[in-house]
Amino acid sequence: MAAALLALAACAATTQAGAADAGAADAEIRALIGQLEGSACRFQRNGRWHDARQAQAHLLRKYDAARRRGLSPDAEAFIEHAASRSSLSGRAYRVACPGQAERNAGEWFAERLAASRRAPR
Repeated sequence: MAAALLALAACAATTQAGAADAGAADAEIRALIGQLEGSACRFQRNGRWHDARQAQAHLLRKYDAARRRGLSPDAEAFIEHAASRSSLSGRAYRVACPGQAERNAGEWFAERLAASRRAPR
C-alpha cells in the first residue's frame, strides 16, 4: 500500500513537472515570436515579404496548430519545424533586418533564443 502511494505521488510529481516544463516552453516560444514582432525586420515567406506584425501572426497560427498536433514541445523544435520553413512549399523563411544581411529565419530565431537564455533573469 505504501509503495503504491509512493508510486502515485511520483507520477503526480512527474506530471506536474512536465506541465511546468510545457508552460515554460510555451512562454519561451511566444516570447521568441514576440521578438520578431517587436523588431523592424521583414520576414519572407514563399518568396513574398511581410512586415514583422504579419510574420508574428503567421507564426503564432503555425505554433498553435503545431501544439494542437503535439509537434512543438520546446523552442528548438518550434524553430526547426515551424519557424524555419514553409510547411507547404518547404522553402526556407528569410529575415531581413535594418543594417544586417538577409538570413535564414531559423538562424535568426536560434540566435535570439540563445541570447534570451543567456540573459539574466
